[in-house]
Amino acid sequence: MPPTSDPDRAGGGLPYALGAYLLWGLFPLYILTVKAVPPLELVGWRILFTVPVCLLIVTLRRQWYDLMRAMLTPRTVAWLTLSALLIGSNWTLYLFAILTGHVYAASLGYYINPLINVLIGTFFLGERLSRWQWLAVALAAIGVAILAAGALTTLWLSVILATSFSIYGVVRRTLPVGSLPGLTIESLVLTIPATAIMFYVASGPDGISLGKDVTLDIAVSFAGFATAIPLLLFAMAARRMDYSALGFVQFIVPTMIFILGLTVFHEPLHPAQMWSFIFIWCAIAVFAWDILQRRPSKAASKA
Repeated sequence: MPPTSDPDRAGGGLPYALGAYLLWGLFPLYILTVKAVPPLELVGWRILFTVPVCLLIVTLRRQWYDLMRAMLTPRTVAWLTLSALLIGSNWTLYLFAILTGHVYAASLGYYINPLINVLIGTFFLGERLSRWQWLAVALAAIGVAILAAGALTTLWLSVILATSFSIYGVVRRTLPVGSLPGLTIESLVLTIPATAIMFYVASGPDGISLGKDVTLDIAVSFAGFATAIPLLLFAMAARRMDYSALGFVQFIVPTMIFILGLTVFHEPLHPAQMWSFIFIWCAIAVFAWDILQRRPSKAASKA
C-alpha cells in the first residue's frame, strides 16, 4: 500500500547528521584498508556494491512502492541524475585526494563546505542567522582562509569537493522523494559510468585488482555499506534540519580527518593549521551557544 506520510520529514535531523558525519570522518581509515586498489577502480567498485545494499534496505523498509513511484516520475529521475553525477564526482575527487596523499586538501574542502551551506541556506532557502551566528560564520571563514592560504596549489580540489557536495545537498533537500528511494535511484544511475570504468580498468595493463587477495576482496565489497549508510543518514538529516545548521555540524568531518592526518597519516601540524583550528572551533562554540541560548525562548513561545 502507498505510504500515508513521508517518514524522512518527521522528527529532528541532528542524530542522523551526527551519524553521517562521524562515519564520513572515519572513512579515511577504511580507505587505508583498500589502498592497494587504484582510485578509479575503487570508485567503480564503490558504486557497484552500493546498489545491492540500497535494494536490501529498500526491501527491509518496505519502500518498493516509493522507489517505483519515483522511477516512474521523469522529473524526479532527471533531478536525481544530476544529484548522482554530483555525488559521483565528489566520491572520485575525495578518493583521489586521500589515495594520492592530499589529505590536507580533502579536509580543507570539507571545512569550506559548511560555509557554502550556510550561505545557501541564508540567501537561497530563506533561512535567517542571528548576529551571533553571523559572528560564528566570520570566525569560521577566517579559519578556512588561513588554511586556504597554505594550500593554493590544491585549492581547486578543495573548492570542487565543497561546492559539489553543497549543491548535492540542496538538490536532495528539495526533491519530493524519500531519502532511501532517492539514494537507490542515484546508485542505479551511476552504475552506467561505473560499468564503463570497470571495462576500462579490466582492459588496462594491471587489470582488475579483485580476485587476488581474499582480505582485500572482502574490504572492497564493504564499500557498499560504507557508502550507502552515511549517505542515507545525510539525506534524512537534510530533509529535517535547517541547511545552515546542518552545515555547521559538518565541521565534525574535516576535524576528524585532520586528527587522523596527524595521528594515522603522520602529517605535521603547521602553525597555520593550529590557528585555523582555533578560529573554527571558536566558531562552532559560538554557533552552538547561540542555538542552546535561544532554545528556552522557543520552548516558552510554544507553551
